[in-house]
Amino acid sequence: MTIYEELVARGLVAQVTDEDELKELINAGKAVFYIGFDATADSLHVGHFMALCLMKRLQMAGNKPIALIGGGTTMVGDPSGRTDMRQMMTPEQINHNCECFKKQMSKFIDFSDDKAILVNNADWLMGLNYVELLREVGSHFSVNRMLTAECYKNRMERGLSFLEFNYMIMQAFDFYTLYQKYGCQMQLGGNDQWSNMLAGTDLIRRKLGENAYALTITLLLNSEGNKMGKTASGAVWLDPNKTSPFEFYQYWRNVADADVFKCMRMLTFLPLEEIEAIEKWEDNRINEAKEILAFELTKLVHSEEEATKAQESSRALFTGGASEHMPTTEISEEDLTDGAIDIISLLVKSELAPTRSEGRRNVEQGGVTVDGEKVTDFKAVFTKEALAGDGIVIKRGKKKFKRVILK
Repeated sequence: MTIYEELVARGLVAQVTDEDELKELINAGKAVFYIGFDATADSLHVGHFMALCLMKRLQMAGNKPIALIGGGTTMVGDPSGRTDMRQMMTPEQINHNCECFKKQMSKFIDFSDDKAILVNNADWLMGLNYVELLREVGSHFSVNRMLTAECYKNRMERGLSFLEFNYMIMQAFDFYTLYQKYGCQMQLGGNDQWSNMLAGTDLIRRKLGENAYALTITLLLNSEGNKMGKTASGAVWLDPNKTSPFEFYQYWRNVADADVFKCMRMLTFLPLEEIEAIEKWEDNRINEAKEILAFELTKLVHSEEEATKAQESSRALFTGGASEHMPTTEISEEDLTDGAIDIISLLVKSELAPTRSEGRRNVEQGGVTVDGEKVTDFKAVFTKEALAGDGIVIKRGKKKFKRVILK
């Protein structure tokens, strides 16, 4: 099976231009391609994860990736998939985020010996002369055609700023610049970037008379059609300080049954034959499959050692045990009354319940357990002896839990 056939079999390929030529380049290991990452936060998240894995797959097949950090485009903000304008960020914030991205990307991409290139589009975008850009690039763009693009069309009713309207031109200019500077013939990105990517291939053809290619990656959606990688508390980050390896593991351990094998195909590096064999398991082994998925992805992002710790902690949680690697809340003697603390206070302090009334309702409805035992009395208290050592594990519902210890 060729690398391109494998990408298709894993469900990663959404749309392509000039498929035969693009396929030939990739399969021969001769593609120089790029993916752009706007620095809108100080960490990459699960939404970026699939793109990084795709870069890794193609690099392993001999192709050369260019990781483009959007120090310049982040100043404008991509309107794709947005119902409102992105919050403006300071240059200092953007530069800080770019540095964070660089460190994280090196865990996936091998930048040694010129096997990959890391660039920041601020290097060429920030020094552009506006009138020059209008004459050299703007003259090749049709406003009528731009307005038919999904990224703009969805925003027209609510209002599209002129600032954001320039984003497509800037992304196209990135591709044009990388083509000239590094011989980059191909851009990869999320399926919501299709219009912007076509603008780049079109600009290269108009300005240089050369062919360039675009390939979009299938967006990672759950069985309900929503983007994966979000929790009630926000994004699932790749930075262990923002989403711990244990929380990262638990996210994948708890995906819906219908999403397990799709995620396994699209995100892990397990051979397709092995995944197909797991798919044939009986339904009563679905949790085992989820453990494999969670372990493989945590290993990719955080290391095998962290994946092993997370797996042990997860198993301890489901068997009512405790583990040092679980998310932990520390309380002090000052939080105790007469050497004990009630269950409602513990729920609030551990952020398992936003308010005392909500915590009480959770207890009364039978949704709270402590070390595997259901707590039905909202007046239940726990002594400092119970909280000493490994502490206690409080679980609210099926997926929210904390280890609470007395420091």
